Amino acid sequence: MGKLDGLGGDKVFYFFEEICNIPHGSENERALSDYIVGFAKKRGLYCRQDEHYNVLIKKAGSKGYENAAPIILQGHIDMVCEKNAETELNFLTDPIEIYVDGDFIHAKGTTLGADDGIAVAYMLALLEDDALAHPPIEAIFTVEEETGMGGARAFETFDLEGKRFLNMDTEEEGVLLSGCAGGRRIRVYLPAERNDSPVGRKGYMISIRGLKGGHSGADIHLQRANANPLMGRILYMLKEAVDFSLAGVDGGNMDNAICREAEATVLFADKDEETVRELLKKIEKGFQEEYNSRETSITITMETLQEEVFKVLTEDTKNKLIYILLLLPYGVQTMSMEMEGLVESSNNIGIVRTTSEHIYFDNAVRSSVESRKELICQKIYGIANLCGASVENLNDYPGWRFNPDSQLLELFAKTYREFYGKEAEISAIHAGLECGLFLEKIPNLDMVSIGPELHDVHTPDERLSISSTIRVWEFLKEVLKKMDH
Repeated sequence: MGKLDGLGGDKVFYFFEEICNIPHGSENERALSDYIVGFAKKRGLYCRQDEHYNVLIKKAGSKGYENAAPIILQGHIDMVCEKNAETELNFLTDPIEIYVDGDFIHAKGTTLGADDGIAVAYMLALLEDDALAHPPIEAIFTVEEETGMGGARAFETFDLEGKRFLNMDTEEEGVLLSGCAGGRRIRVYLPAERNDSPVGRKGYMISIRGLKGGHSGADIHLQRANANPLMGRILYMLKEAVDFSLAGVDGGNMDNAICREAEATVLFADKDEETVRELLKKIEKGFQEEYNSRETSITITMETLQEEVFKVLTEDTKNKLIYILLLLPYGVQTMSMEMEGLVESSNNIGIVRTTSEHIYFDNAVRSSVESRKELICQKIYGIANLCGASVENLNDYPGWRFNPDSQLLELFAKTYREFYGKEAEISAIHAGLECGLFLEKIPNLDMVSIGPELHDVHTPDERLSISSTIRVWEFLKEVLKKMDH
């Protein structure tokens, strides 16, 4: 018996649990890709797996729909791997431990991977069921969406016939997405010059914990705290109060997740310990007051290190690191003047990591306006240049502009009205979707994105609504039934 047996939704939850049992973090998707290929071969379906482990499966239209125009279905098979500090799970080898609580499916102390595992489950359930009415289906399963959409960028479209495209990476039921932001991933490298640790200084670990985090596109408008820039503020105030050395700063795991935890290794004299502890209490209280309507559990701790720290960053490198953390833009930069409530541009400092050679800072820049995206990037380049750091553009992806003449959007909106008895919300999203890349490959592609209710994605609090998943499944079947021409 599976943990999700008996929930309804035909075989959607069966496949979702199968997916959860197969490790599939970004750049570790081969096992899930091979599972999907095996699924297709077992059912005699056309299947193509490329060298990147993207998969295409084709299924002929059902009786009466043989000559209908094909529909392309698309979702990504990789997930963001985030966990609480105390959770023991190896994302490379261990399954996601899921459980049901009321109307929601959760994971135990980790991300759930419903973003975008539920799209994969929907597609497999559609391909499995021979009783459904549907046009020819071309189902695309892409890899590495969460790390820059590498799968969609590499996917070849030579054997696609469809001109209608349904992406299923939306996290709000009742919203028909018809546009998304473009983005660029930028890594700033600061050379890590070091000296021997000063005599007479003890090592401590300063940590920030308890932040909510979230998706750096879908949740950025909530203006939650990010542990990386907060650590920059802590270190700047510490620099103003006492003489200290810095060995390194580390925070975050994904550039498209708002950083929840960060830590810094510092050294100072015994006589300054009480001063530092009192300062950290004051800073903690200040952060809690500053974010009191958005964060509930910000904590700053300092623990004495048992092992000796032999090397520290030079004073110049320490100061540059602090200035970069203080000056890098974070959060919403501009709001759209065309669509109320839509974030136009933003940046997220998702990862800070100290290595033997560099301290690097990973930024996820997003904007629905290309010139705004360039302006944020130019600011990052300028800060890096002033601090003697170098910059690497890891990837760049296009946005998806709203098409007011979309026949597919009209069909979805009409079917939604009939199915739900109310109007759907037609919107765009600040998060990036793979739609823009497919639109570049297949000009004039008619596109819509939908999905069930998901909450707190890219965090260990991620959860999937069971009832919403079932409603969207029934709605999806109803739309496909209407695609008879």
